[in-house]
Amino acid sequence: MKVVQVLPSLRGGGVEKGTLEVGKYLVDNGYESLVVSAGGPLVQQLESEGSRHIEWDLGKKSLFTLRHIWAFRRFLREEKPDILHLRSRMPAWVCWLAWHGMPKHERPRLVTTVHGLYSVSRYSQIMCRGEAVIAVSKTVEDYIAKNYPETPQNRVHLVYRGVDPEEFPHGYEPSSEWREGFFAQFPHTRGKRLLCLPGRLTRLKGHNDFLDLIDVLVREVDDIHAIIVGGEDPKRKDYAEELYRRVEVTGLSETVTFTGARSDIREIFAISDLVYSLSTKPESFGRTVLEALSLGRPVLGYNHGGVGEILSRLFPAGRVEISNATELITRSLECLKDQTSVGRVETFYRSQMLEGTLATYVKLTQAK
Repeated sequence: MKVVQVLPSLRGGGVEKGTLEVGKYLVDNGYESLVVSAGGPLVQQLESEGSRHIEWDLGKKSLFTLRHIWAFRRFLREEKPDILHLRSRMPAWVCWLAWHGMPKHERPRLVTTVHGLYSVSRYSQIMCRGEAVIAVSKTVEDYIAKNYPETPQNRVHLVYRGVDPEEFPHGYEPSSEWREGFFAQFPHTRGKRLLCLPGRLTRLKGHNDFLDLIDVLVREVDDIHAIIVGGEDPKRKDYAEELYRRVEVTGLSETVTFTGARSDIREIFAISDLVYSLSTKPESFGRTVLEALSLGRPVLGYNHGGVGEILSRLFPAGRVEISNATELITRSLECLKDQTSVGRVETFYRSQMLEGTLATYVKLTQAK
């Protein structure tokens, strides 16, 4: 079986990570894996794990991108993949139009994954046109049923995203070398109980709610320090500057640290006493929540979307009503006082995600 996955780029993120995981799993099981994207830092890892990468920018949101339809159709005829797996809206339009224009006996089987709770529109509806449509959570499955009822229910496959318990093992402790390097880089964090909010600096991630919380907690608990882990969004630098100014003006400069984008999130979660997920817009899944819980770290998050779904299953005490500042303060103080920990995660495994994805491919290729 030959599988082609298509996405905008390989620059990092949940969709990209999932694409690499599926590519490696296919190769490890004797299948052929191709990935089409505009490239990025993850290409080297992808190729080292046995997949082929085709550099092709199909993700630019422009009508001009549709010029690639005929070339992509030729690509499909030359490569003759068994599965075409689309993971993003703009590339999906190009690829679907190319695929749809082929005779049925020449087409690969078509899979789409709904990775996000997209704005409801004809543009977004393309992600429900697969012969199999993968929903990454029950939240997404319900979103499809509500907003795109014309999608046949038997085409929708619930395949949860997952975490590798060997990559995020329960009770993991970073090395002393890593700890010393981190505390040397961020000296205000040394000897403190750390409260961590991961996520790129965009307004929807709830940074202001987090700073409101810290402004209260710092008066109640004298040994806490907040770390905001995530890089600036190039399109939203004004928002990042707004956050920096707020921290300075409110006198929180020695209590709040912005680490920027980091590749050592596992280690940072492992030394955190509390991890937060405060997105004001529901998320489709919530990978960082699952990673922190897998390590045994408590997570407090707004009880909606995929985050609420994960917390309901794994750590119900971490659910907080959206934007309820009083409840967030109370739960935070309780967790800090009780030094709350989380039991071993027994579900939402990456292996289950990979097996479910492969089963979807196989079922399609065997169907008439």
